[in-house]
Amino acid sequence: MTRTAWKTPWPRKKAPEVRLFPSLAKRWKRLSGRQRTLIHWLALAALVASYFIWQYSRMPGAALYGHNHTDRPIFSYFVNDNWGGNGGVTCCWRIEGKTLKVDWIKDRTSKQARQGIEEETLSIEIPNPPRKRTDDTLHVHFLPGDQVRVAWSDKHTSPLKEELSEFYARDQERRSE
Repeated sequence: MTRTAWKTPWPRKKAPEVRLFPSLAKRWKRLSGRQRTLIHWLALAALVASYFIWQYSRMPGAALYGHNHTDRPIFSYFVNDNWGGNGGVTCCWRIEGKTLKVDWIKDRTSKQARQGIEEETLSIEIPNPPRKRTDDTLHVHFLPGDQVRVAWSDKHTSPLKEELSEFYARDQERRSE
């Protein structure tokens, strides 16, 4: 096939370049290859740095650890709509905000059922205690009189253990009976 058989002229003409910032394009062309490479690496480093800063500034997920100091079993509880189970630890939830909404369901033992005590659903809003970046466990203490205390910790032992020692002593007595 010859060149004249094609419908387009040979060599093809380049389309005119449309530039948004013509002065920047001229400056970019004047840079050496090393300077361009350096700018590419700096832009990439800025993106990577911003990603790590964003990751570091976010609080990590948290575990919920329920402590029941009442004479009624806690069937289930929720903190800001995150399920805390009915004993032990659940993980990993995003728990943020200035206040925490704690909902819980007070169950009944068979003895309490015979006495006519019904299951109850309760709710309370309490301030979110200060949290350090290393704190990964929110301890939720259910106290008599439908009170709730919460504290952040980086361990599975509650920072309120000393403060609530009278309740822990009562729990030990109840378990030994």
